Amino acid sequence: MAASAASATEQSADSGSGPLLERRYFIDLDHPRLSAAALFQYVSRHVAELAPDLLAEFEKTHGAPDDELRVGHEFHIRILGPWNGRVRVVEVGPRHFELCTLDGHPEAGRIRFAVRELALPRGAVRFEIRSRARSRDGLVAFAYATIGVGKQLQEETWVTFCRRVAEAGGGEPLGPVQVITHNHDAPAEPAEQHTRQPL
Repeated sequence: MAASAASATEQSADSGSGPLLERRYFIDLDHPRLSAAALFQYVSRHVAELAPDLLAEFEKTHGAPDDELRVGHEFHIRILGPWNGRVRVVEVGPRHFELCTLDGHPEAGRIRFAVRELALPRGAVRFEIRSRARSRDGLVAFAYATIGVGKQLQEETWVTFCRRVAEAGGGEPLGPVQVITHNHDAPAEPAEQHTRQPL
């Protein structure tokens, strides 16, 4: 399995179909128990546990399961419905890591997970997930945009991920998870923003 995963190629946004969408999911924490650096280390070691199993089950197929993320590590994702796919770690920094989608994933593009301190209020930390991607092909684009199934599933997955990171970090959330979507193929269209209330 590791050999076949290593041979898979990146599915770039340019190879996809439909609009190029930038999606941001973030939550701010006031004086969390974990520092920004410690929270990032926690996230990088617990990606599989932070993702909701019923919606998107992450299994590390390249790299030790309990090791912090390194470039080249890969995950197979069992996504609710006919949406399974694989991703590869392509960048790791002091407070962020980035994944690319591989051949067969329903999306074509990249997604970044980051933790940073906020200037105001002092002592606050933001955890953010930001993706830039198109659908893999026309069929997936239709299911995402027209039927709305993919959009709902994706949003619930990353909103839940943000909530779990907030619980791990401690402190007081400064509001619910924020969700912002920007269509880069429609420059005159403003970003769509809404919040997800806590469960």
